[in-house]
Amino acid sequence: MSQTKARPPVVAILGHVDHGKTTLLDYIRKTKVTAEEKGGITQRIGAYEVSTNIKDYHTNKVTFIDTPGHEAFTKLRLRGAEVADIALLIIDAKDSVKPQTAESISHIKAAKIPFIVVMNKTDLPEANVEKVKIDLTKHEVLVEDKGGTIPAVQISAKTGKGVDALLESILLLCTELNLTFSPDASLKAYIIETKKDRRGVVASTIIKDGTMRVGDTIYAEGQKAKVRSMLDDLGKPLTEVVPSTPFELLGFTEIPEVGAKITSEESEKTPAKVEETAKKKFDMEAFLKPKQEEKKLIVIIKADSHGSLEAILHTLEKKPNIEILFGGVGELNKSDILLAKASKGILIGFNTKPSNEAKDLAQQEKVVIKTYNIIYELIDELSEVSQILKEKEEHERNLKGEAKVLANFIIHNEKVFGVKITKGKVNIGDPAEIYREKTLVGKTKLVSLKSRAKSVEEAKKDQEAGMMFTPLLDIRIGDMIKFIL
Repeated sequence: MSQTKARPPVVAILGHVDHGKTTLLDYIRKTKVTAEEKGGITQRIGAYEVSTNIKDYHTNKVTFIDTPGHEAFTKLRLRGAEVADIALLIIDAKDSVKPQTAESISHIKAAKIPFIVVMNKTDLPEANVEKVKIDLTKHEVLVEDKGGTIPAVQISAKTGKGVDALLESILLLCTELNLTFSPDASLKAYIIETKKDRRGVVASTIIKDGTMRVGDTIYAEGQKAKVRSMLDDLGKPLTEVVPSTPFELLGFTEIPEVGAKITSEESEKTPAKVEETAKKKFDMEAFLKPKQEEKKLIVIIKADSHGSLEAILHTLEKKPNIEILFGGVGELNKSDILLAKASKGILIGFNTKPSNEAKDLAQQEKVVIKTYNIIYELIDELSEVSQILKEKEEHERNLKGEAKVLANFIIHNEKVFGVKITKGKVNIGDPAEIYREKTLVGKTKLVSLKSRAKSVEEAKKDQEAGMMFTPLLDIRIGDMIKFIL
């Protein structure tokens, strides 16, 4: 295995429409790529690599993903595509924080990647940098001179003022992240755009670890392919590609999905292929079964007015088991659906409804939407969920051990259950709850515990044991027994 090597950061840019994302990308492209190399780069590949010529950092290169905004960014992420290392939140210093800015903040936070605040148009007399910083605090974004840790850079994407300082901030953050790769590691790459032209199926790709070479056999979502050719963002042929270099990949016979993971191992599967069964109505129980580390109901809220939104947020923020990922004004749109999908949350509308396009996407992505027009009904239902979550969390915290019933038999007129400990440990005298297909059958107490016909005080995970309970319940083979502290 070779030693790890530094790799350039992959950077996504998000923000409100017309706040200068395209202008910034154009300026960087024109100044950091030589004249004879410029033509049609982002139109062809959806990403490009620039050399900053800034020395003494982890790397002097940066790869930018040119996406249509946070919607595409989130769509990549919800499919498990860990493409971007860093995000830039671009804000017009004249207009300050706008609705799509707030949405972008939510999407970046949900992605759990570091970001830099980029205040654009600061060369104009109407620019108000202090207002931008203060407005950001309302969205829990604290920049460095406001008591936080998030870097903030002032630029003019039109004139280029501050752009080099921005690039240096990216390289500094990249150094702190210590982005590396191993050339000999198992291949891990992601598809960021796809198309079909005279050359066949073309997949714009970024590698995150390992190396890809012409002639390699690769897999994506069950599709096997042989790498026929690779072209960099300037159209030049490549024989091998290492991480963070964007390139076009030719070799697939069918068009793979954007966000698909490419590996060198056939067994790899894409998370997006594993979908839960669709549910037509709000299923509270489904949201009370989070992963072990998830203890809150994640909620995205849209209301008809700022007044309604503030009232709802003010009440729900006091609920410890509810996390409000985003609150905004307006109809429920595709971006909201994708955010709910990616964060495993639910979407709430107050006096506002989803667009037809959003409805279709929600059905496709199995996202639950709840709409209300009476505020106390909204508060009451979510409060009930919060309370149930709290009780469930406390119950799980007190869970000592679990066992599965494998057999039952009669010994000396006493009913004995053969079990296997699947989690934790159990002791004589422990309170027990019997569950059948996740439904509570009843509560009892462990009064006898034997291992290999000998009485014992304790049994641990992976051990088999014989158990007796008082009172005797209708315990069947396959039932789960949970032991409580």
